[in-house]
Amino acid sequence: MATLITGNGIRQLKDGGLDAAPVPFDSLPVIDLAPIFGQDLEAKARLAEDLRRACTEVGFFYIKNHNVPQAVIDGAFETAKRFFAESQEDKMAIHVAKSKNNRGYAALLEENTDPTARGDLHESFDIALEVPTDDPDVLAGKVLYGPNQWPENDAAFRNSVEAYYSEMIKLSHHLLHAFALALELEEGHFDALVDKPLATMRLLYYPPQFGEIDDRQIGIGAHSDYECFTILCQDQINALQALNTNGDWISAPPLPGHFVVNVGDQMARWTNDLFTSTIHRAINRSGQERYSIPFFFGPNYDTLIEPLESCVDETHPPKYDPITSGAYINGRFAETLAHYDPTKGD
Repeated sequence: MATLITGNGIRQLKDGGLDAAPVPFDSLPVIDLAPIFGQDLEAKARLAEDLRRACTEVGFFYIKNHNVPQAVIDGAFETAKRFFAESQEDKMAIHVAKSKNNRGYAALLEENTDPTARGDLHESFDIALEVPTDDPDVLAGKVLYGPNQWPENDAAFRNSVEAYYSEMIKLSHHLLHAFALALELEEGHFDALVDKPLATMRLLYYPPQFGEIDDRQIGIGAHSDYECFTILCQDQINALQALNTNGDWISAPPLPGHFVVNVGDQMARWTNDLFTSTIHRAINRSGQERYSIPFFFGPNYDTLIEPLESCVDETHPPKYDPITSGAYINGRFAETLAHYDPTKGD
């Protein structure tokens, strides 16, 4: 039995190589998000029930009817392909180490999400909420806030990426409303905590891996995400695997018109592990280049993450000490990103 260190403690993984169990698509639930955009209370109640079941039984699911325009999605993927095809010199000009706020480009093997592994085989480009340098939170040294880095003289790149980011922010607020209902809370329970969210968008490029593969060096190693939830858009290449509750790796292939959503560590803390964050990884053995765009959504920097009252009772005492969103994310970044120094904003 292998172990994995996450921000919420040690998790156990079965020993089983790099293959995912060959199960059908419907092994991962599909959630129809349409009701959250309307006013039908009965439909919202059914959505909340479906989402609660998905989060307690699987923690990993597809969403459809999400209202994100396909043209915006297609534009972001075309932008990603164009960017990662640029020269290494051009990409390094906006390297993430030049940012105080973890924004910009990172090369192959510069990240290591699994501390027991040898680095992740992907390139990335990160942005987050665009916050000016004279913002009070930036001046206060809250390093996860700040300006993004952008390629010079490439307005089309910025327009495309920001258009996708904007759609993800809107979708995340609606999805968080659904999470609130699934937790038997008022729909807007979390709204005041996410008006300046720690929300990161990544463009990811995975080169194909051939031949015998070292399971300590794959596209992205086994890990749980740090924020409340992740909304992932995949291209046509099947590489994503999720660890189910039986400890088996389950393939999570791309479905046209769907996003993949997984519960993150902060939501696990909020729910006292009622909704458990999901271990996952990506291995690109397709023989083709793979691109994906994950969006990580978490609450404002100073939001205190502690178990909700509705998730605690005499038989379920709090599992986690309170911690602010900013402190939690800073700690996780410092553990997994070689370039990251949370003191740079002070």
